[in-house]
Amino acid sequence: MKAEERWQARFRASRMTLPVWARRAPNRSVYRSNATGTWQVYAWDRATGTTRQVTVRPKGTAHTAIDPTGQWIYWFGDTEGDEFGVWWRQPFMGGPDQLVAPDLPPGQPGGIALSSTGLVAISLASEGAFRIHLVRHGDPSRLLYEDAEAAWVADMSLDGQLIAINHGEYGDFRHPALRVVRQSGQTVGELYDGDDRGVIGLRFAPVLGDRRLLALHERRQRQEPLVWDPVTGEQREIWLRDSGDLAAEWYDDGRGLLILRDNRARSYLHRYDLAGGGLTLIDTPHGVIDDAAPRPGGHVEYSWSSASRPPVIRSSNGQVVVNPSGPAAPPSVPVEDLDVGGPGGRIHALVSRPEHGSAPYPTVFMLHGGPTAHDRDTFSPEVAAWVDAGFAVVRVNYRGSTGYGSAWRDALHGEVGHIELQDVAAVREWVVEQGIADPARIVLSGTAWGGYLTLLGLGTQPGLWAAGIAAVPIACHQTSYEDEAESLRAYHRALLGGSPDEQPERYAASSPITYVEQVESPVLILAGENDTRCPLRQIEKYVARLAEHGRRHEIYTYDAVRGSLVVAERIAQMSLQLEFARKHVG
Repeated sequence: MKAEERWQARFRASRMTLPVWARRAPNRSVYRSNATGTWQVYAWDRATGTTRQVTVRPKGTAHTAIDPTGQWIYWFGDTEGDEFGVWWRQPFMGGPDQLVAPDLPPGQPGGIALSSTGLVAISLASEGAFRIHLVRHGDPSRLLYEDAEAAWVADMSLDGQLIAINHGEYGDFRHPALRVVRQSGQTVGELYDGDDRGVIGLRFAPVLGDRRLLALHERRQRQEPLVWDPVTGEQREIWLRDSGDLAAEWYDDGRGLLILRDNRARSYLHRYDLAGGGLTLIDTPHGVIDDAAPRPGGHVEYSWSSASRPPVIRSSNGQVVVNPSGPAAPPSVPVEDLDVGGPGGRIHALVSRPEHGSAPYPTVFMLHGGPTAHDRDTFSPEVAAWVDAGFAVVRVNYRGSTGYGSAWRDALHGEVGHIELQDVAAVREWVVEQGIADPARIVLSGTAWGGYLTLLGLGTQPGLWAAGIAAVPIACHQTSYEDEAESLRAYHRALLGGSPDEQPERYAASSPITYVEQVESPVLILAGENDTRCPLRQIEKYVARLAEHGRRHEIYTYDAVRGSLVVAERIAQMSLQLEFARKHVG
């Protein structure tokens, strides 16, 4: 297989999310797959082995859920991929689509919570407010919660009596508080641990009448599980020895917890026994688990991959649960770990080397988005495409990244953007000194927040980068704030200490447009025309400044938001990036 066919085959290979089953009908599951070339929702009846496609949306479907009884499948339908729309539902066995709340205007989704009684709680943000509505089919929706600061529904108890809400009313969306209310809106209990200590609600116990709520807290500068009865106020903190990024889920009998821990770019599964307090490691292959859930009977299903091996849905009993249709993706190369001393402490980075050629290599620094995310030892068609083209790929978990404790994540304040780039520059210096990267042929690249850092790096570190590729970037924080979705405005206020009117100097100091005159290297910018996260107008302002100063640039726009859910579009963008890099660094 030729190199171009090989990397494109990885994008075209069918992938699927971990099937999510109904709590009270575990043979009924839903998942998303790109088998048709766009990400759509599918229903899977495990008892009969039948599957069917639920959604047929040209730009794909990003959000889905199944109600606890297994009767209804829910999904979010936006307009042309702009992440602004309404919730729909369809019977599990098929039938006409129904609007979940016909009387509600469209909004940005903030989650959905489903009970076994037919009551639904949906979060929508629009017009400067975050709202949570209670909906029962056939009845008018009822406003449960509204605030100007960011909030979203976390979960609802199976009987529909208790609703858990995460909110930023105390002024810090990055470290939310947790409130449980009744259907009337009456507060049952609240957890707020103060500044820089978020409490994130996850799931109510999967047993009728059980009021316990599973949450994550940060009382010891890292995420740890917490089981809370909001009625009595009883709390049980679960101490973990190792730090990392956490997810947790109940076992179906409510007697144990499944804990998924990310540490140094790999994943680990544990069972915590609530009766005895024991923590047991579940044996899984070396790599990354994107999602995991316990099945009735005690075994665990999980979605796994590594940098060298494509994704598969596995079970802790040793079996492969289900394979996506069509040919598997070709494998790629494993990653190597780097530990580099930086201005804020040790920086963990990953490097992927091409199979052919010799060092020093032309190199791409691929910066992750978020910034509250981190790069991992997971299968990436993008990374593999660069490697097949003869480039080394370096990924840096700079300050602000998750997965390394709360202090590392929260180090991102004040000189936002510049802090991350200090760490990136330190890793660049190290890989050049080690003879891995050719200093004259290093490309800075990234998507979303990574695209923002790319533009900022080209302007503030012009001597370090031979070229830049920025996908759906923030180019001007102030203009982005004016046009972006409500949740992103809340994040901007939390990160930069207020709105642009309140912190104009911080917004300007962290904006790439401020440094556009210093850009020396050619830059490729990819932008979504319907993007509500990194809006197009602020990118157009930046491009106009580049042109005004005679800087070399190319811009590509596409009819979707951020990362496309359409496979052909992703291939087109990858081809464009490879061509641009070859043209400018050889």
